[in-house]
Amino acid sequence: MTGSAMDITASCHCGAVEVTAHLPGGLADATRCTCSFCKRRQAAAVTATTASVKVTKGAGSLTRYTWGSHTAKHYFCKICGIYVYHQRRSDPAQCGINLGCIEGVRTWEHEPVDWVDGVNHPSDRKPSGED
Repeated sequence: MTGSAMDITASCHCGAVEVTAHLPGGLADATRCTCSFCKRRQAAAVTATTASVKVTKGAGSLTRYTWGSHTAKHYFCKICGIYVYHQRRSDPAQCGINLGCIEGVRTWEHEPVDWVDGVNHPSDRKPSGED
């Protein structure tokens, strides 16, 4: 694995959607999340700066899914259904890019991937004294 910053291109399975992004930590920070949504999709994601994420092909083929606080925005190809990237709830200035969508990446070479606790998200905690 590499921790060097890099620019990447990621695409869905059918090739209708393509994005470019800058990964400040390279591929070394791949994680999976335990929230109710992410645990079902099981994709490992690497961190990109939101400002660097550019849809270079197929913007009309992207669909967005949100729920709960609607802070996290998950983007999928309307044609093949592949999750390509999401804007993070924990830090909207960051996006998670699906590791498996990045050109030339052999995802199995990045295992094991750390898990992050999305079940006990800080935004869900009630202020002290509230029930």
